[in-house]
Amino acid sequence: MPTPVSEDSSATLAARSLRSVWHPCTQMKRHEAAPPRSIVAGDGAWLVDSEGRRILDAVSSWWVNLFGHGRPEIKAAIAAQMDRIEHVMLAGLTHEPVVRLSERLAERTGLGHAQYASDGACANEIALKLSAHYWRNLGQPRKNRYIALRGSYHGETIGALGVTDVELFRSSYFPLLRPAATVPAPDARAARDAAALQQAIDSACQALDDYLRRQAADTAALIVEPLVQCAAGFVFHPPQYLRRVRELCDTHQVHLVADEIAVGMGRTGTFTACEQAGVRPDLLCLGKGLTGGFLPLSAVLCTEPLFQAFYDDEVARGFLHSHSYTGNPLACAAALATLDLLDEPRLAANRALAERLDTLFEPLYRHPRLRHGRRAGMIWAWDVEQPPADFARRFGLCALDRGVLLRPIGSTLYFMPPYVIDEAAAEHLLQATLGALEHSLRLPEHAGPPEQPLA
Repeated sequence: MPTPVSEDSSATLAARSLRSVWHPCTQMKRHEAAPPRSIVAGDGAWLVDSEGRRILDAVSSWWVNLFGHGRPEIKAAIAAQMDRIEHVMLAGLTHEPVVRLSERLAERTGLGHAQYASDGACANEIALKLSAHYWRNLGQPRKNRYIALRGSYHGETIGALGVTDVELFRSSYFPLLRPAATVPAPDARAARDAAALQQAIDSACQALDDYLRRQAADTAALIVEPLVQCAAGFVFHPPQYLRRVRELCDTHQVHLVADEIAVGMGRTGTFTACEQAGVRPDLLCLGKGLTGGFLPLSAVLCTEPLFQAFYDDEVARGFLHSHSYTGNPLACAAALATLDLLDEPRLAANRALAERLDTLFEPLYRHPRLRHGRRAGMIWAWDVEQPPADFARRFGLCALDRGVLLRPIGSTLYFMPPYVIDEAAAEHLLQATLGALEHSLRLPEHAGPPEQPLA
């Protein structure tokens, strides 16, 4: 790959960025000591900065870039669509890419009537509104509250923050929120053996059942991140928990909303995480990797009975949610190309690759300061024992200096690489991680708890 040419050095572009850009999920003052790295190109699993240094994108650029940067099939699909129509409003009009994408998502999920947004938080907002409006249309308007799992993360818009249980993200905005009730989820890290895990599942399900026995009449939906609660520190729960949850939602007549923004699109080993439990949610949210990391797009799919509750002559009984770029043709074309790549043979190949990489990462499972090594599909996580103060930020900078992009969440180290990572790149990831751990863990022990996130 040719070395990219940049008009500005990394330092110059970083300075301009800090004067003009408010970077997300960031305390901007910290960039005084660590300016943002300027990225000018991407090639497969790698990023290239303005100085020509290659950086392994081990978090898929916030979990979106499934098939590597610059994937030619997705680029070609977008370019071809640009020659047809770049955007048209979806109210009263339609276009082939959005119809084909909706049909294919229905085939893959068993759900239909796709609605589209640009990101995960907005998809979850749609799902929450749909649920409450459904019950209103059925003459049960008091069913307008929600339940979420402890440690849940569903986005940072006002409605999504209401069902998010990460204090750092929601404390400043708490007066604006309508907080959901929370119930515990089983955490596989706390289980010593199969019997202990089953006890944790039973306890979590009993808590949900107890709550719904009291509050089902007021509850529209339970929203969950199936199999992996990522922002909670990669809390894993087994598929059998989801099966029990589905049964309880049916028993108490509340919707099950599956927020698969981070864990869908093959990330946990199957197209949707819910497949591993053999359950179908009432509402399914997909995003992040839906366009392979090229364009913003998320989708919400639902069951036929839910759709039918809105099908009426009265306009007010319809679902009137919208945004200007709903179902953008370019984004839909990118998503169609991504689905072409993410077929069943690719999913099987991903599972085989994950097994090989799991063996390669064995030194991390044996590391004396790492605990609870765990994997779900192409997600790996370990917890750092007695991390020094500010571990996540310090480790991230150390890893970047070693040519790897990693962003621990609190004291949890995780990998979520593109599906095109090969063994050579994974070995580079391993060695850079071990080196960054050695450097960052030499720091003095902290006096208090390490600071929380940032994904």
